[in-house]
Amino acid sequence: MGRLLEQGKISSAQMGKMVFLAIVASAVTVVPSYTGKYAENDLWLSPFLASLIGFFTVYIAFALNRLYPQQTVIQYSTDIIGKVPGKIFGLLLLFFYVHMTGLIARGYAEFIIGNFLPQTPISVVILTMIAVCAYAVRAGLEVIGRTAQGFFLLFLFPLLLMPFLLQDMHFEFLFPMFERGLLPSVKGALIPQGYFSEVFLMSFLLPYVTNRDKSMRAGMLVILGIALLLTCINFFILLVFGRQAADYMYPVMVAFRYISIADFFENLDSVVMTVWILGMYVKISVFYYATVLGTSQWLELSDYRPIVIPIGMLIAALSFWSMPNLNEAGRFDIVAFPFYGPLMQTICPLLLLGFAYWRKKGKQQSQAQIAAVSGSAHSEKQEG
Repeated sequence: MGRLLEQGKISSAQMGKMVFLAIVASAVTVVPSYTGKYAENDLWLSPFLASLIGFFTVYIAFALNRLYPQQTVIQYSTDIIGKVPGKIFGLLLLFFYVHMTGLIARGYAEFIIGNFLPQTPISVVILTMIAVCAYAVRAGLEVIGRTAQGFFLLFLFPLLLMPFLLQDMHFEFLFPMFERGLLPSVKGALIPQGYFSEVFLMSFLLPYVTNRDKSMRAGMLVILGIALLLTCINFFILLVFGRQAADYMYPVMVAFRYISIADFFENLDSVVMTVWILGMYVKISVFYYATVLGTSQWLELSDYRPIVIPIGMLIAALSFWSMPNLNEAGRFDIVAFPFYGPLMQTICPLLLLGFAYWRKKGKQQSQAQIAAVSGSAHSEKQEG
C-alpha cells in the first residue's frame, strides 16, 4: 500500500470543482476560436463530441483507483508494470505535467499582457502567479479544495451576462447546419479533447477523497458540466460573430466588450478578466500540486513541501523557454496538444489499466490452480 504524503482530505464535490476549474479556466478563452477554424458554424457541436474522451478518461481514472485506492498513478504504475518501467512512466508523466503547468502559466501571462497590461514585463505576470500558487500548494490539498469551492460560482457569473448580447446576435449565423456533414465538427472536437483529457488529474486526488463512492458520479458531472458550458459559449460566440469567430484569438473577451447595460455598465470584459484570473489561479494550483505530489512520491520523500519552491522555479523556467511567443503557443495548441494531452492522460493510463487487469486475472488463475492442487493433494491423503 502506498504511503499518503498528503494528510488533508477533500470531498468528491470539492474534487469535482477543482477539476472543473482546472480544465475550463483556459479552455473558455481559446476553444471558440480553435473550433471555429474547423467547424465554422457547426462549432457549437464540437465540445459535446470532444467530451466523449473526457467520460472515458474518468472511467479509466476511477477503475485504476478502485484497484489501488490508496495510491496515485505515480505509485501504482510501479506495482502494475514493474519498478523500473513504472519509474520511467512516472518520470514521463511528471515531465508532462510540469511542462503543461509552464505552458499554462505562459498562456495566462500572454492573455493578461495582450488584453490588459501591455506595458508589464511578462516575467512579472508569470512569477507573481506562480508565487501565489506556490503558497496554496504548500498550504495543502484542503486549502486548494476550499478555494475552488469558493471561486466556483464566481467563475460561472459571466454566464449571467450572456443574455445582454441578444441585441448583437444573428440567428441566421446558425445556418446552413451540417453543410459538409459531421466531419467539420469532428475536426473541431480534436482540439478541446486535449482539455477534456485533463480530467485524469483526478488520479492524484482520489486517494484523499472522503466519500469516494460518489467520485465517479462527480467526475462524470464535471465532464457533462464542461461540455454544456463550452457548448453554450460556442453557441453565443457563433451568434455574435458567425464564421468570423475564428479570426479572433480570444472571441469571448471581444464579445463581452459589446455588452452595455442601460448605457451605464460597459467594458464588462474587465469583470470577466477578474473572474477568469481566479479560475486560472485554481487551474495552475491544481497542476502545480499534482506535479509536486507526484514528484515527491516518485522520489519517495517523506514530505512534499520542501520541493514546492524548486518545482515552481522549474515551472517558471519552462514557461519562458518552451514557447517563444504567442503564435508558437497557438500552433502548439492546434497541432500538438490534441494528441499530446490524450496520449499521456488517456491512452497511457488505458494501457496501465489493461496491464492491471491482466495481472489481476493471472493472479486469480494462479491462486485457483494452487487451490486445485492443494485440494487434490488433500483428497489423495484422505484416500490413503
